[in-house]
Amino acid sequence: MKKLTILLVTTMLLSIALSCSEEFLTKEPLGATSENVFYSAKGIDALLTGCYSMIRGSALWTVSWGASIQNWTYGSAASDDAYKGSEVTDQMPVNDIERWEVTPTNGYPADKWRLCLGMGVDRCNKTIRVINKTLEDKIITEADAKLALAEARFLRAMFYFEARLVFGDYIPILKEDTPDPTKVTNTNADGAVLKFITDDLAYAAANLPESQALVGKPTKYAAMALAARAYLQDLKYTEAKPLLDAIISSGKYSLMPKFIQNFDIATNNNAESIFEIQANVNDINESLNAEMGIGLNWPHGGDIGMCCGFHQPSQNLVNAYKVDANGLPLFDTFNNTDFKNDAGIGSDESFVPDDTTPVDPRLDFTVSRRGIPYKDWGINRGSNWIRKQSEGGPYLPTSKPFFKKAERYTLSTTTGWQTGINANNYRYIRYAHVLLWRAECEAGLAGGDLNKVKDLVNQIRTRAAADKVMGKCKVYVLPVEFYPWGKTGDVDFTVPAANYKIGTYASFANANEAMRAVQWEQRLEFATEGSRFFDLRRWDKLPNKIGGKSMSEILNAFAAGDLRVRQFMKGAVFSDKDKYQPVPQNQLDLQPGVLSQNPDYK
Repeated sequence: MKKLTILLVTTMLLSIALSCSEEFLTKEPLGATSENVFYSAKGIDALLTGCYSMIRGSALWTVSWGASIQNWTYGSAASDDAYKGSEVTDQMPVNDIERWEVTPTNGYPADKWRLCLGMGVDRCNKTIRVINKTLEDKIITEADAKLALAEARFLRAMFYFEARLVFGDYIPILKEDTPDPTKVTNTNADGAVLKFITDDLAYAAANLPESQALVGKPTKYAAMALAARAYLQDLKYTEAKPLLDAIISSGKYSLMPKFIQNFDIATNNNAESIFEIQANVNDINESLNAEMGIGLNWPHGGDIGMCCGFHQPSQNLVNAYKVDANGLPLFDTFNNTDFKNDAGIGSDESFVPDDTTPVDPRLDFTVSRRGIPYKDWGINRGSNWIRKQSEGGPYLPTSKPFFKKAERYTLSTTTGWQTGINANNYRYIRYAHVLLWRAECEAGLAGGDLNKVKDLVNQIRTRAAADKVMGKCKVYVLPVEFYPWGKTGDVDFTVPAANYKIGTYASFANANEAMRAVQWEQRLEFATEGSRFFDLRRWDKLPNKIGGKSMSEILNAFAAGDLRVRQFMKGAVFSDKDKYQPVPQNQLDLQPGVLSQNPDYK
C-alpha cells in the first residue's frame, strides 16, 4: 500500500480527537484540525492510511511488544511452541504469560487492549464517520464510499478479531455512531462480538475487489478468509466452509513451490499470500513502518548478535518434528525422549548433532539449532549464539521472520537499538491456512469426506517435501574462529543438513484420526507464527479435543516435560481460567462501573 508518513497521519487523527470535545468553552484547541478537512477522497485516503498504520501494533511507540500483530507472547510463548527466551530478569511480564500467571496489572495485555480498541477501532470508527458524512454531502460517489467503507470495516473487524483472540468476549462493542464510548459495557450477549466481526467482514467481502493494485490492501478473499478464521474460533464449521470453498475455487492463490518462500523478503506478496502486513525499513527514523512488536526476537550473542534473544522455540516443538519410518508424525510418542540438543555444552566443546533420527524438513526452516546452517549467516555455533541457554533453551530465536546476512542494512534497519527490525512482511493469512482450515471443517462436520481431508493435508506435506536445508557440518567444535563456515571442506553443501523425511497419508480410519492429522499439520506448518495457543483453545471444545487430550493435559504435560531442558516451568499449572487474558486493570480504573473483569480473574 502507499506509504503516507505515519507521524503526519497520527497528528491529524489526534487533532480530530481533540477537536471533538464538548465545545471546549466554545474555543478550538490550538493546532486542532477540524474533521471537515478530511471531507474529500484524499482526506479519506489519509485517514485509511492511518488505520493501516496501526495493524502492526508498533506504529506509535517502539516498546509495543505486547501489542504485536504476530502474537508471539499470547499465541506462541504461552503455548508449547516456544519460550519467552532471553533470560528471566528481562521483560518479566512475559514470564507470567509463559507460566499462565497473568494478573490484571500486567502491562503486556494492556498494550494489546490499547492498540486494538483504544487506537485501531477508534481510528476506524472516526474514518467511517468521515466517509459517511462525505457521501452525505455528495463529495464522493456511492461507489467510492462503499470501497472506502469496505476497507475501514475490514480493518475494524481485524482489530476486533485480534482483541477477541486475547480477551475473549469481554470487550466493548464500539460502533462509529456510538454516542459515548466511555459508557459502553464489555458485558455482551452470547455471540454478539463474533456477529459484529463477521457482519463487518461480510460487508467488506461484498464491496472489496478481487484484487488490489496496491499491495497491503485487503481483497474480498482476505475478508472471507478472516471471517472463516473468526468462525473457526467457535468451531462454526458450517459457516466457515463456503467461505473457504470460494477462496479455493477462485483460482487466485496457490502454494509457493517452497515452504521457506513464505518467510523470505524477496518473496513478499507472493502467490500464496491472501493478506500480508507490509513492512518497510529506513524510510523514517527507528524504521517504525516495520514490525517493531517483534523487535526483541533476534539473535543476541556471538557473531550475529543483535537484540535481544526472545521467542526461542521449545524442545517440545523440536520433538514434534520427529517422524516415523514412513515420514509421518509420532503422534503419541514424540515427546517421550528429546531430540538431541546442546544444552549446557559450550561452543568450544564437542557436540555431534543427531543426523540419523528422521525429521520433517520444516524443522530447520523453523528452528535454528547447533551444527545446522542458518540461512546465509553460517553454521549455528550453539551456546555462543544464545543469550542464556539455561533459561531460554538451546535454540536461536524463531528464524522465520529473520533476514539474510546479505540483506543487512539494506533490508534491515540502520537506526534504533532494535537492530533486527527488517522488511520481511508478516503473512497474516496465506493459502496454506485456507487449505488446512478447509480440511478441519471437513473433518469436523458430521459425515465429512475423509478423502478430501487427506488430499488437502497432503498438499501441504507434499510442498514441505520439496525443499530442505543443505549443508552437513563435519566439524563438531565451533569456536569463534569457525564463523561463518569454517575452513574449506568443513561443510559439505552437496548433502542435506539432517535426515529429512516426510510422507503423505494413505487414508484415515475415522474422523478423529483425520482431525488429529489436521491439528498436527497446523502446528508443524505454522509453528512460532503466534497461533498455537489459540488453536489449542478452540480445539479444546471438540468432542475428541486435541488428539484425545484436553488443552490442560497438553500444556501441563509440556511444563512437566520441559524440566528436562530447563527449570523455568517448575510449578507452573495451566487451568481453564488461563485461556484468556484479564481485562487490564487500567481500563477498569478508567471506566469504573462500566467495564467488568472476566469472572475468572475476580
